[in-house]
Amino acid sequence: MTAHKNQSITRRFGFAFLGLAAAWRTEGNFRIQLIALAAVVAILLVVKIEPIWWALVLMTSGGVLTAELFNTAVEHLADHLHPETHPQIQIVKDCAAAAVLVTAGAAFAVGVALLFHLVQRQ
Repeated sequence: MTAHKNQSITRRFGFAFLGLAAAWRTEGNFRIQLIALAAVVAILLVVKIEPIWWALVLMTSGGVLTAELFNTAVEHLADHLHPETHPQIQIVKDCAAAAVLVTAGAAFAVGVALLFHLVQRQ
C-alpha cells in the first residue's frame, strides 16, 4: 500500500497542491496556460458572457491543464526510470505531449467559436 492511501482528505488535498506547485515550478507551459486562463477569465468578466460559454471555456481550459499535468507526470516518471533516450519511451512522451496539443486545440476552437458569438451578439 502506498503512503498516500488511507490519509485524511486534508492530507490528500495537500498532495494535490504539491503536484500543482511542482508543475508550476518545473513547467513553463503550465505557467503560461494558467496565466492565459486568468486573462481569459478577466475578459469573460468584462464581456459578461452567458453561463454556457463560461462552462465551455472552463471545461476546455481545465482539460488543457489536466493534460499538461499528466504530461508532466509521464515525463518525470519516464526520465526517472529511463534517463537515457529510448525510442519506446520517446513515443510515450510524444503521445503525452500530443494529448496536450489536442486539448489545447479544442480550447482554441472554443475560443474561436466564442469570438464569432461575440461578433454576432453586437
